[in-house]
Amino acid sequence: MERKQMSAFSMYQTLPAGLSSAGTKRSLQLASKKKKRVNDNVIPARQGKKKKMKAKNHAAEVAIPRLSEPKCVNAGEDALNVLLAELAQINNSKERASKLFQWLINPIPSKAFFRETWEKKPVLVQRKNPNYYKGLFSTEEFDRILRQEDVQYGVNLDVTSYTDGKRETHNPPGRALPYTVWDFYESGCSLRMLNPQAFSSTVWNVLSILQEHFGSMAGANVYLTPAGTQGFAPHYDDIEAFVIQLEGKKHWRVYNPRSDDEVLPVLSSPNFTQAEIGKPILEVVLEAGDLLYFPRGFIHQGDCLSDAHSLHITVSSYQKNSWGDLLQKMVPTALEIAMEEDVEFRQGLPLDYLSYMGVQNSDKDDPRRAVFFSKIDNLMNKLRNFSAVDAAVDLKAREFLHDCLPPKLTAEEAAGSVHEAPARWEDGSVKDVGAYITSQTRVGLLRAGCARLCSDGDAVHLYYTTDNSRVYHKEEPKSFEIKPEYTDAVEFLIHSYPQFVSVGSFPCDSMQEKISLAELLFKNGVIRKESLP
Repeated sequence: MERKQMSAFSMYQTLPAGLSSAGTKRSLQLASKKKKRVNDNVIPARQGKKKKMKAKNHAAEVAIPRLSEPKCVNAGEDALNVLLAELAQINNSKERASKLFQWLINPIPSKAFFRETWEKKPVLVQRKNPNYYKGLFSTEEFDRILRQEDVQYGVNLDVTSYTDGKRETHNPPGRALPYTVWDFYESGCSLRMLNPQAFSSTVWNVLSILQEHFGSMAGANVYLTPAGTQGFAPHYDDIEAFVIQLEGKKHWRVYNPRSDDEVLPVLSSPNFTQAEIGKPILEVVLEAGDLLYFPRGFIHQGDCLSDAHSLHITVSSYQKNSWGDLLQKMVPTALEIAMEEDVEFRQGLPLDYLSYMGVQNSDKDDPRRAVFFSKIDNLMNKLRNFSAVDAAVDLKAREFLHDCLPPKLTAEEAAGSVHEAPARWEDGSVKDVGAYITSQTRVGLLRAGCARLCSDGDAVHLYYTTDNSRVYHKEEPKSFEIKPEYTDAVEFLIHSYPQFVSVGSFPCDSMQEKISLAELLFKNGVIRKESLP
């Protein structure tokens, strides 16, 4: 059946109820739609003995780009504030995110970066401009946060050291007060602030914009290191890292992944000894205004020279955002459907399969093994027919929306949203309650990626980010149920972004439904009214 002949609600009714499909026998196939064949989303059927991978120099074939930017446009002391003010005038948040990312990696063109460097190799930008990132964060801001905010050891702040090959954490319990924190620092310990976006409005603003460019959570850690010290052992991370030098300078060494198994790893590594990591492929001293990017899996370590402290912020993204992570959502559900709908998946295993299959039998020259593998190959090929790719993507999307920072609204976004609605207490009574939405009111989504329709079994919910906490996963995912008659209209709104549309143009059956939906979305902070010229 063609899409236009099916309501949005009919499609969402067939999508999975939750992140885990265990115990839920629910068909994800669209009852009235032809099943689509998916050719590329199959997990390999064979799994023999694991072979040790020889260490391989993964980045030696290409030179590590070292770019200099002697003269940066808009790179004075107020450059970031000016840039953010300019970005606030852009109505399309996707365009806003693209421009901010381009500023982050200047002078590398964004398209070239994702084509040639992203997930492949480190890149270094040396700007000779200490003010390029000025305003993003500072040691003075660090001190202010310690004095004014409830910073907890182990939650918001780590105190670390790395001496004579030994990495230690020195966190006492409780609140991190300036007297104790600065005493640690004076004793040669490094300070790592784990979620500066919870305390710094500028970091929050930057990350909330960048997350739209990545389509994945953008996080950050701040590292303050005394002169002549090192805070962390060599290791690799499970995120794409953008190291932004803010103050002082730091000596960095970056090493290739040690083997194919450690290219784009799923998890971060333990601490390594120097003997385990070989020779660096990149060694450099970052100064204020410089940028160093390296993909997940590249081992790295940074230490301060004796003549300067270091303050840097690492912006990170793409944690658990791989094809494999998507398949983890899709394959179990596809298998559940296959067992429900295809008798071949329910047929019993051979009576004697344990006698010729398994690792202990993997070296046997037994013709029954070939027959067994052929059967597995056939079932895996058939499994593609039951793979609900869009439903799996929606499960990933729900996780992403839960991970997201709430948007830091521009003045225009706030003015048209529920956050600055005129309802108030005045002269002994409540004034201006209600959104005052009519058929002529023009509305639009607050941000491009702030809301998404997803199924929760028999109901459809709109998941949204606008009420998220600035602290990662401090609260449960935000959503509310959408009535069947509203789903087409919500899709219409989402796809209309960044344009504003009149409430009267919503594809609902009645004007009352159109206004009710607009009021619901406005009340929950998902849409805003168009500002009058």
